[in-house]
Amino acid sequence: MIAVLGGLGAAGAWAIATLCSSRSSRLIDPAAVVAWVMLVGLLITAPIALIEGVPTHRPGSAWMWLVLGGAGNVAGLVCTYAGLRLGQVALVAPLVSAEGAIAAVIALLAGESLSTGVIATLGLLAVGVALASVPDPETHPDVRAEQHMAAIGFAVAAAVLFGGSLYATGRAGTMMPSAWVVLSARLIGAVVLAIPFAITGRLHLSRRIAPLVIASGIGEVAGFFAFTAGARHGIAVAAVLSSQWATIAAVAAYFLFRERLGRIQLIGVIAVIVGVALLSVLRA
Repeated sequence: MIAVLGGLGAAGAWAIATLCSSRSSRLIDPAAVVAWVMLVGLLITAPIALIEGVPTHRPGSAWMWLVLGGAGNVAGLVCTYAGLRLGQVALVAPLVSAEGAIAAVIALLAGESLSTGVIATLGLLAVGVALASVPDPETHPDVRAEQHMAAIGFAVAAAVLFGGSLYATGRAGTMMPSAWVVLSARLIGAVVLAIPFAITGRLHLSRRIAPLVIASGIGEVAGFFAFTAGARHGIAVAAVLSSQWATIAAVAAYFLFRERLGRIQLIGVIAVIVGVALLSVLRA
């Protein structure tokens, strides 16, 4: 039951974060949204990490993987929010959720063997991305093909960055406390984005945007901790359920934002969602 609750909690938290970010990213610079989300996350995770204590006597490789994982997470969020600024949640979120497939490919290149089922699932994901990339002028005549493809490009770039981040975070997680793994991205985001934006006067925040970035920041952190708690009692169950954050976000966007996909795009998105779920089972 804890694995189920943890997986569902993570999926719900990440879906809420995505939905909120899809709105805030259309109001201000997506990079500024990431900066605020990282600051909110930093306020939550820093005290927890300090209570656990500074992880001393760790090898240099642990810190290297920690930095790579955090940097990939920040860059992935910037691309995700840029994609959400241009495209629909129902299109961008499922493509970004293919991050697990990218992590599997990286593991393969690093020397890890993959089963036939995993390789076949990666092929299904590739087909799904290709189908989702087909513009549908009848469904959205006001959306230019260039804008549609740009959203796809940002989503795929985010999946690649998140995939690399997942791999690096997994390596760091075997050597570092979980709170510090979560903290790394928030700290890097604050230093690389929040501080420069504040110095240049571009870190704007209005009453309309504040609740959105706060909810996104809390959702990102809560999702990670929920998944970690669930995975301790069942990695497979927690992985499958948490990977459905994109499904929840897509369905919610249909009702909240009246988003619609063309038939071919819908088939592609469904293929990606199914592929992500299958990959979670096979990898777990």
